Amino acid sequence: MHVPRLTLALLAALALPAGAETIRQIQGKTHVSPYNGKAVSQVTGVVTALRTKGFYMQDPADDGDPATSEGIYVYTNAKPTVAVGDGVSVAGTVSEYRTRAPNGDAEPASLTITEITYPTVTRTSVGNALPAAVRIGPGGRVPPAQLFRADGPVDVEASSAFDAAGNGLDFWESLEGMRVEIADARVTSPTAYSEFTVVPAGAGLMNSRGGITIRQNDFNPERVVVAGGTGTVSIPTVKVGDRVSRVAGVLDYDKLGYRIVATEALAVQAGATSRTVATAPIKNQLAVASFNVENLSAKDAATKFNALGAAVVNNLRSPDIVALMEIQDDSGPADDGTVAAGQTLAKLTAAITAAGGPAYQARWVDPSNNMDGGQPGGNIRLAFLFNPARVGFVDRAGAAFDTAAVARLEGGKLALNYNPVRINPTSAAFASSRKPLVGEFSFNGNTLLVIANHWNSKLGDQPLWGRYQPPARASETQRGAIAGEVSRFVRDALALDPQARVVALGDFNDFAYSAALGQLTAAGMKGLDQLLPESERYTYVYEGNSQAIDHILVSPALWNAASPQYEVVHINAEFPDQISDHDPEVARLDLPAAPLGTLRDVRINEVLPAPTDGREWVELYNPTANAIDLGGASIDDIANGGGAPYYIAKGTMIPARGYWVLERSNYFNNGSDEARLLDAQGRVIDQYGYGRIEYDRSWARVPDGGAWSATTRVPTRGAANR
Repeated sequence: MHVPRLTLALLAALALPAGAETIRQIQGKTHVSPYNGKAVSQVTGVVTALRTKGFYMQDPADDGDPATSEGIYVYTNAKPTVAVGDGVSVAGTVSEYRTRAPNGDAEPASLTITEITYPTVTRTSVGNALPAAVRIGPGGRVPPAQLFRADGPVDVEASSAFDAAGNGLDFWESLEGMRVEIADARVTSPTAYSEFTVVPAGAGLMNSRGGITIRQNDFNPERVVVAGGTGTVSIPTVKVGDRVSRVAGVLDYDKLGYRIVATEALAVQAGATSRTVATAPIKNQLAVASFNVENLSAKDAATKFNALGAAVVNNLRSPDIVALMEIQDDSGPADDGTVAAGQTLAKLTAAITAAGGPAYQARWVDPSNNMDGGQPGGNIRLAFLFNPARVGFVDRAGAAFDTAAVARLEGGKLALNYNPVRINPTSAAFASSRKPLVGEFSFNGNTLLVIANHWNSKLGDQPLWGRYQPPARASETQRGAIAGEVSRFVRDALALDPQARVVALGDFNDFAYSAALGQLTAAGMKGLDQLLPESERYTYVYEGNSQAIDHILVSPALWNAASPQYEVVHINAEFPDQISDHDPEVARLDLPAAPLGTLRDVRINEVLPAPTDGREWVELYNPTANAIDLGGASIDDIANGGGAPYYIAKGTMIPARGYWVLERSNYFNNGSDEARLLDAQGRVIDQYGYGRIEYDRSWARVPDGGAWSATTRVPTRGAANR
């Protein structure tokens, strides 16, 4: 450490009397003082900064050992009577104060601050020069680049190991209570609660926008918070990518992290970071987005709805499908039993339209009251917005809060039992957490299953800057169970149709390399964030770390054939003026319409003329490798005076090697009749006549598209005839 020039008078005033303790002895080369709980006397130093109920002091006679701090906090429990620059001698009791979490709760996993409590303070001189600040970064002490502790798992308070050069926690502990400075500090978080985070030049994996991105096993111990607390410095409003010419102050620990309590004015150099705009999809590209709108309810101000509407239109470029997280019920946080969210979603869709966007429709399933976690009374849930001018949504209403999604083959293509519907909502995996919502969509004749996710948060995990290293992450257990449910649904869908187009997206509250996300990739899903450089993979900024906890994953058919593109739309996480704490993400998938076959290839494949429940039906089969548009065609049985023709709606598709079924009541004659398929000009494409009926038995081609069976058989509606 640098030894400042001191006057002989000051050195004499601070000379260590026999039997006295030094600050460095009290601090020791550990996280807990060897003097903890003991009385000390004649501890000398210079006052470097004042707090409302105490002051920092530092020994100006540095011993040159970087592992020992020369500073300490003196807790007076009242406004201190000393001034910055005073030479003091302090007697009192050494104590380790365990700081609290940001919300004020006790946090037993936090680190402690070494203090002298119940002090008797004697002023020995005034007007002294302050010890020079220790420079952090280039030209000074460089923080370790990766590890918090190399000897974990460990309780650092019980460990005798201390490596200020190699371990991040030990590095900052060795400076506790001392004056420090960072020149040309890089801002890595926006101002919030009068604090922001910086790193010195040369730190970690910096991204293109000026933040610092996490990697597996590297949570960037170079970071440090800049905060007020002395009452003399105003904390500026900054965004990620700004710089501060010089951060100078005293190093402290609070709210689960090390911080520089600023003692000098902070000069900010504004960076070029600006809000981004998604690339607009081109023809035959489907745009799918994920957006956590942070506790949006009908009770929110119009300004929030307007800002969200403008963001969807101007920044996300009006995606075809938007999966929403944190849609609250219509009464917001009022715990009044309300679960409906129609007003909330109506306000949002109206705001999007007012901003120049499409007339989105919304689909969702209301949760059971107070069963899905989040803000008490808010009943947050997942929802879909979709543009009906671009995508189709086959409503199969009726799913309740406890209805489980089932994927099945219908007409040879993948379909849901209800639409929308939630994944296994009664599973214990989803206790006090959101149940994933599945929607079945169509685009250019292609069917997609889209799974919106909002997994349980990391609340309850031990802190990164805590005493236990590596920190225990208790929340991972539930996310693992949730991942099991979602991946099981994906596996079932892909088992039915290996070419199924499945998208899983949303706020997973976990990292791409986590065990929970690993279950989805093991089920065959591919994360689109791997299309970005490692430094650019982030949707969220937490404690100054840019990190990705929102993801979009796609099934093999989309990964291999849809030329996926992916981008994070940076509009929130890096800025102090946020409409949400998450950045939305957008994927674009090439899904051109498959070449169409011709109607002349379609065959009447099975007929059920006499069901006891009255629901008669005709099944059509497409034997070709291409989908066929049935629009304009008709089915009748007028050959023997039966029902009127049924005209098939425009855009109705029968999939390749798939089925389409017309169901009618009292359509066929019970004795004998004839079913015909006609084109738009009334020309017969195919026909089948029967001379007798058997109740609940069908006539069918066996195999599909082959010769008609000579006898009736058990009906196999929408499935293969064998």
